Amino acid sequence: MTAAATVVPGTDVWGTGESRRSDVPGELTDFGDFVKAGLPGLLRYGHALTGNPHDAADLVQTVLEKIGSRWSYVQHKTGDPMAYIRRSISNAHISRWRRTKRESLVPDPPDTQPYSPADPFEHEPLWQALRALPPRQRAVMVLRYYEGLSEAEIADSLGVSQGTVKSQASKAIASLRTKLALIEPKDEGREAG
Repeated sequence: MTAAATVVPGTDVWGTGESRRSDVPGELTDFGDFVKAGLPGLLRYGHALTGNPHDAADLVQTVLEKIGSRWSYVQHKTGDPMAYIRRSISNAHISRWRRTKRESLVPDPPDTQPYSPADPFEHEPLWQALRALPPRQRAVMVLRYYEGLSEAEIADSLGVSQGTVKSQASKAIASLRTKLALIEPKDEGREAG
């Protein structure tokens, strides 16, 4: 997908034959059934937040482990378990991001060469610009344009007001436009030369 491509909410952008919107029926009372139905969407959401499928899987697993022990409460008291889980994932991602900002990470020992498959979106300008956004702005953009949620649903998922959703989306779009505008002249110069 290029920076100029348009993603229509609910469309199959990856060619997997499934819709991107991850609505899970509210009548699923068993936590295992709920996870089975909603896991692909939650992993996509986590991947878009973290920028890495492995970190996304860890993040989603951590949140689902915590929610599994309180499933009856979450299901009956929150009204929308999927929104509650998305909000929990977003909050856990922000907490993890803040925690790692304070840590002093060291590289792997020189003897060890860990294998990591190449991310197909590593050099995609839109993906790089999205990863550079602050966590809350990224969450708003992912929920709005990737998951296709309305402003009210996003506000409910993140536990913020609709005004905050609008302002975060506006700031994120402005930032993305600026970053992508800086990249496009370089691409045009390559095509002409």
